[in-house]
Amino acid sequence: TALMGALGFFVMEQTAPFDPDFGTAREALDALARGAIASSELTAHVFARIKRHNPQLNLFISLAEERAMALAKAADERRARRQRLGALDGLPIVVKDVFATEGLRTTAGSKKLEAFIPTEDAVVVARAKAAGAIVIGKTNLPEFAGDWQSYNQVAGTSNNPWDGARTPGGSTGGGAAALAAGLGFLEIGGDLSGSLRIPSHFCGVYGHKPTADLVPPRGHIPPPPGVVAPHSELGVVGPLARGADDLRLALDVIAGPDGPEAKALRCALPPPRRDSLAAYRLGYLIDDPYCPVDSGVGRVLSDALDSLRRSGAQLSEGWPAGVDPARQFETFGALLAAFMSQTVPDQEFQELRRGVEKGAGDPFATGMTVLHRDWLRYGGDRLRARAAWHDYFETHDAFLMPVTFVAAFPHDHTSDMSARRLITAEGSRPYQDLPRWTAFANLTGCPATVAPVGRTAGGLPVGIQIMGPLFEDATSIDIAARMAAVTGGFVAPRTLR
Repeated sequence: TALMGALGFFVMEQTAPFDPDFGTAREALDALARGAIASSELTAHVFARIKRHNPQLNLFISLAEERAMALAKAADERRARRQRLGALDGLPIVVKDVFATEGLRTTAGSKKLEAFIPTEDAVVVARAKAAGAIVIGKTNLPEFAGDWQSYNQVAGTSNNPWDGARTPGGSTGGGAAALAAGLGFLEIGGDLSGSLRIPSHFCGVYGHKPTADLVPPRGHIPPPPGVVAPHSELGVVGPLARGADDLRLALDVIAGPDGPEAKALRCALPPPRRDSLAAYRLGYLIDDPYCPVDSGVGRVLSDALDSLRRSGAQLSEGWPAGVDPARQFETFGALLAAFMSQTVPDQEFQELRRGVEKGAGDPFATGMTVLHRDWLRYGGDRLRARAAWHDYFETHDAFLMPVTFVAAFPHDHTSDMSARRLITAEGSRPYQDLPRWTAFANLTGCPATVAPVGRTAGGLPVGIQIMGPLFEDATSIDIAARMAAVTGGFVAPRTLR
């Protein structure tokens, strides 16, 4: 008995203590499983942190403390009774406020929906709940997810945990910042034009843009509640987390066919291509005249590549054969504009058409008013871009590149986005350049994972983008996970530790 007691003490000493502030989702679930903490204790701890830090950060549109605590107690009771548990049982998570959440206000950041309370969940929310996750609140964003910053007239402006004068990004900015600040363990977000990856980069967390159509968007706003969403080849729903392994954990819960498709289709993602970082064949490009990268960001990315080389990873520089980055971005921009035209009021749409007919040179207006025959041509260009990347991934496992050309920048809510400028060490740049590096994965539908790899001289986080082959989401996530050992992973902001 004495020996068993000594062995038990040794095992406990060897178990790493769980960090309820900044632990990963998997670490939290492990702590719950071994009784190191109860779900009610963990959930209460997260709300205590929200009360302490959110007044300065302003990351939530709605909170659900009473409901969350009741669900946490129910999770503790299930565990005590040794009932069957879900993959996320008892885990406090946050959800971007574009996803309908039954009984909890869902505004999409718009005054038009300020009092809207859905009567049912979006598919991804329902799946997370079915897995036992506890939704503690809805995170802030720009109105209708339409910007790369997070601010609106419902909840105001969200601040970056690394520097409150700077944006956490958008449109999933509130969620990325909440994870960086230790205010939840997973975020369900979305990405139409870097909206998940750019905030991950700005806030120093992990994010995954899944393969197109892998995760159902039903219940996403926009479109307005009750309106069936038209199919989009560009937009996706995906997770953010403090650990790369958490991305796969979340993806396994929320991915898979929805509605009639579920009668015939099943989701079975292939495993990662390799079993070590040294075995991966990685292409890369961290700067290019197509979209020059701020030198401070570039230095962090260069250091990360040096670390990968020392680890033995096989690296080859340069664009894939057949990839014309400027043309692919033009195609992406036209398709994005055409998709977004559905939200433009009829009168404004007619004004755009008249301007284009008179020779106005705005490419976004041209895309918004494009004829169907031209939209089909752009669709053909999209498929040719997908084919070029597919060929590349026959000989390479992933492609590493910047997420965007700058680190988190100061708040700028100038109503005319075309008038906004971003300052780099090499000069000012157009605001609309922000998605130039994220566009390839949206255009082709390929998965892309963001991993934090360091900080600038000014202390701002920098992430690297890992684009992988279609439906091989596990490969880009695995690379991100393995990179943490050589480039570093998530680091908590010093002022919030």
